[in-house]
Amino acid sequence: MKLYNFNELLSVAKARDFKAIGSFNLHCLEMLPAFFKAAKSMHSPLMIQISTGTAEYLGYRLLVDSVRSLAQSEDVPTCLHLDHCSDIASIETAIDAGFSSVMYDGSHLEMDENIANTRRVIDIARQHNVSVEAELGAIGGSEDGKAVAEEDICFTTVEDAKRFVDETGVDMLAVSVGTVHGLYTGKAHIQHQRLAEITAATGTPLVLHGGTGVSDEDMRLAVAGGIEKVNVGTEMNVQWVDRCKQTFEKGKVNDSVRKFLIPANNAVTQVLTEKIGLFK
Repeated sequence: MKLYNFNELLSVAKARDFKAIGSFNLHCLEMLPAFFKAAKSMHSPLMIQISTGTAEYLGYRLLVDSVRSLAQSEDVPTCLHLDHCSDIASIETAIDAGFSSVMYDGSHLEMDENIANTRRVIDIARQHNVSVEAELGAIGGSEDGKAVAEEDICFTTVEDAKRFVDETGVDMLAVSVGTVHGLYTGKAHIQHQRLAEITAATGTPLVLHGGTGVSDEDMRLAVAGGIEKVNVGTEMNVQWVDRCKQTFEKGKVNDSVRKFLIPANNAVTQVLTEKIGLFK
């Protein structure tokens, strides 16, 4: 089975009555079957996203081969997405390995440079039928070693979003509307009016980063307001690590390692299942 790009996967999701796609951060291969278990149980397509740190740790081609193999055996339409990458060389590595979607993150740059670099990535990606995500504005919190302090948060404006989409033709745009990367002890406050105005001005699929810190009610409102890709990573990681701490502490040194990991993977499946249910 081929890997789908974002646009192709969104069409599958809409045909199955989903309004948005959840894009879930994979941190290790042990988690991977749990992702497919959740997607299959919900009759949902699956978008798996990988940080550059995880891609370098596991290997780009190993990730592609593993995801493609499970997508075929489980019969789940799947997209493999490189998340939050500011290095164009790494994006090319991912595309050459077979990733079907990439994100160029130029949100820390001036608008003109962000646009120019995004267009360069799009030119490369289009040759391989790979979708491209970009980011505009500064989303607070930290992810994979990248942090934005509260005082540096910059919300996406309607005018900037329209200009960016018009000048790049990007497939999806991550916007800063109140969510926070890595938030799992509190709840973010989404600016729904800002989101609605950006949606109306761009007509392009919008991406919500920091999906862990969003209440169920806010998530449904955001999806209804134009969000068509929701990133979720922290909640799964927290649950996985918590279960591993419990099982490793109680386990014996001659126990099979799988016994330590099964409860953690079950927790990941539960998180994905609950989140996917919000996107209907």
